[in-house]
Amino acid sequence: MAASVVRLLQRGPRCFLAPAAPTLVPPVRGVKKGFRAAFRFQKELERWRLLRSPPPPVRRSEKPNWDYHAEIQAFGARLQETFSLDLLKTAFINSCYIKSEEAKRQKLGIEKEAVLLNLKDNQELSEQGLSFSHKCLTQFLEDEFPDLPTEGIESLVSFLTGEAVVCHVASNLAVEQLTLSAEFPVPLPVLRRTFFAVIGALLQSSGPERAALFIRDFLITQMTGKELFEMWTVVNPMGLLIEELKKRNISAPESRLTRQSGSTTALPLYFVGLYCDKKLVAEGPGETVLVAEEEAARVALRKLYGFTENRRPWNYSKPKESSKAEKTSIAS
Repeated sequence: MAASVVRLLQRGPRCFLAPAAPTLVPPVRGVKKGFRAAFRFQKELERWRLLRSPPPPVRRSEKPNWDYHAEIQAFGARLQETFSLDLLKTAFINSCYIKSEEAKRQKLGIEKEAVLLNLKDNQELSEQGLSFSHKCLTQFLEDEFPDLPTEGIESLVSFLTGEAVVCHVASNLAVEQLTLSAEFPVPLPVLRRTFFAVIGALLQSSGPERAALFIRDFLITQMTGKELFEMWTVVNPMGLLIEELKKRNISAPESRLTRQSGSTTALPLYFVGLYCDKKLVAEGPGETVLVAEEEAARVALRKLYGFTENRRPWNYSKPKESSKAEKTSIAS
């Protein structure tokens, strides 16, 4: 026994040490979920920060992978229209852009002869496009609503060629991204002028027929879901109704209260009917008798002009040969 102990001592102290068992750290429950929750919270915080103070808009040309010539070519292909590239490029150049670029060159100390840019702005194309659009829209609306008076036609044309409608269409067609302007985002008057310059470029490139179809497809469609008197402001609808009935040799309308509800409450409702020769012509609701009478007059006017909600939808089929001659006369 003693001899075996001596032998073990001679070998060294290592033989007395047992191999160390691997230390296992018990897993902490919920660590991964905690990291995920913190990551989601950081993303949500960043999103709210961007909503509160969004970064300033940047031109598409200032971002990577931008080829202006390729974008100009793709613009016509995307709209399925054939443009002259030189005319289309001119349509996107505004006079404010030329002035700002020349001012930048002057600040750099470039000579006066080299400062001037050899570029033509879109003023002429814009005037041609606006004039053609007015004539084309007037012809379209007169053919579709022959009973609508001249004032109504002019109001509808002004609505369809106004800044709100034109800039909405231009933004959805990516005209703003290609417009060369001194400011960004492009001001609404500049964007409107550029859109009509594009129509002018299409008129010179493909002719009046394609330009008329372009106006029909992108401007006339903005009337969808619109009520007549949203686009045409009439101050005295009853007076206008009496004039229209007089032109048709119909007696003046008589207004009568047909129904009412909640007259003693805070939200009353009245229905007034208009009668001509003892026949009900129109009926309209309102919170007062006067408002209901005006609404009934508007309902009667819509019926006279053929601009009711259940009217026949616009014909978007291919124009006939006879209408092609009309569109050619519009251009002239």
